[in-house]
Amino acid sequence: MTLRERVRAGESTRGTFLNLGSAGAAEVCALAGFDWLLVDLEHGAGGEDGLVAQLLAGAAHGVPVLSRVESAERIRVGHVLDLGSAGVMFPRLDTPEQVRDAIAHLWYPPQGDRGIAGYNRAREFGGDGRSNEGVNESLLGIVQIETAPALQNVAEIALISGVDVLFVGPSDLSMSLGIPGQFDHPVLLEAFDAVIAACRDAGIAAGILAVTPDRVGALAARGFNFIGVGSDASLLRAAAKAAAQN
Repeated sequence: MTLRERVRAGESTRGTFLNLGSAGAAEVCALAGFDWLLVDLEHGAGGEDGLVAQLLAGAAHGVPVLSRVESAERIRVGHVLDLGSAGVMFPRLDTPEQVRDAIAHLWYPPQGDRGIAGYNRAREFGGDGRSNEGVNESLLGIVQIETAPALQNVAEIALISGVDVLFVGPSDLSMSLGIPGQFDHPVLLEAFDAVIAACRDAGIAAGILAVTPDRVGALAARGFNFIGVGSDASLLRAAAKAAAQN
């Protein structure tokens, strides 16, 4: 099963963000047993030029690698897909109209507006026998909910075709709601529940970043089933700090 099929089937998955831009770190995370990895092109240290090495590191161990794009521009989305990303996370989309436009960039025409090229890495340099429709169906679409306007529109956003996961960015959302960094504040927990309810009603996955591994259990119990557990950088820092203090 593809990652999208697993997510659409309601399976709970765990992944981590790749912020270091390092193929070595990506391979370590792939070997750790995560269901998916996500290269962070919005906040991470690496750029698109380092993406292929991280995609190969995941592929070597059968772990799909997603990309968070720095913007929802068609050319940015198309490039990470042509390089072979298994799906795209879209940050900072506030309205249903913005989401519809962004999701269209995932798909070849007539379903979307992704540029058609059959000679790139994602299409096996011309050897991929899949139809354009088959490729469209394989790609995971993740939309972040990280502002108060996005939260207000969450029910409608969840119902948009091609949205497979709504993913809460707790730091940005707490800032937007006026309670920065207060991850257990009742207002933020109420927002979490609103996202989870919208996902449940739409039959899609509810995702969130667990800033530290000890938060995963409570978030899963609350109803999140697509959970990012920190990042390569934060996990390394925590392990290194613990080792240094022994």
